[in-house]
Amino acid sequence: MKKTTSLLALLALTAPVLAQTDAGKRLITIEGAPRGDVRNGPLNFTGNPVKAKVSTLNIEASQAVLAAPKGTALIEAKGKRTADFTGNVKVVRGRLTATGNALAYSEATGQGVLNGSASATFTPDKTDGDTVNIKAAQMSLDVDNDRSTSTGGVSLSNGAQSGKADKLVFDEQRELALLTGSPSLTRAAKANQKELIITGQEVRALTKTKTLYVRGGVKLVQGTTTTTGDAVYYDDRKNVAYVVGNAVSVDSKSKVTVKAPASGYLEQRTDLARVRALNAAYKIPTDQFKLTGEK
Repeated sequence: MKKTTSLLALLALTAPVLAQTDAGKRLITIEGAPRGDVRNGPLNFTGNPVKAKVSTLNIEASQAVLAAPKGTALIEAKGKRTADFTGNVKVVRGRLTATGNALAYSEATGQGVLNGSASATFTPDKTDGDTVNIKAAQMSLDVDNDRSTSTGGVSLSNGAQSGKADKLVFDEQRELALLTGSPSLTRAAKANQKELIITGQEVRALTKTKTLYVRGGVKLVQGTTTTTGDAVYYDDRKNVAYVVGNAVSVDSKSKVTVKAPASGYLEQRTDLARVRALNAAYKIPTDQFKLTGEK
């Protein structure tokens, strides 16, 4: 009788800790029978795998530890708890799947930080699209919006396009990648079209439409042609780049230099290895490249 009563008491204390309420979408739910101090924590979960859910994130791992701030009971710490996942960590949100060695989640910040060979794939919504692949030293997943931030030796690949940067913000809703910190984007060579490398202070890439907006000390290098300017809009599917702001193109082999007029821009056909100056204003559609909620 005493054993049964003890078990009922354990369930009564555990249920409020694990059940997600309407208190906020940052609260985490971990499945399974935990071991540890039910009242004060931490609680240790093991499984094959351990499964957890917070908002739209579904988490799997070999082990998990749920803890409260020091001096606070678990049942009183909702919204302040932390959950640490280790071993074969996988996080799924819609078309995004991220993996790593460990994930540290905080209810207070709504951030899940993935460490240890962090990588993610974002699958296209149509069968003819390209999968986006991201690798970094660290990846932070935000439960307040469909966004991830990767830092440390970041690499991105999307079909024939590949990028490198110190930091990458990926907006899953817009299918938009924002690369900063010495960013570069490479378009692989195909047929008679030579490899194209674009660099600048900031690279924004719409992965679905294969369009780019790069600003700040922009440089395009393709074969013997180097084009510079303040900003560029590049349409990969149409094989054309529009360079604006002090735009100049130099061919080191032919010694030909093409300069855009003060009121114009340069049009570079990457499939034809041709650059021409146009005496007309060109406005880059920058609004297309804003993150969700960005003004």
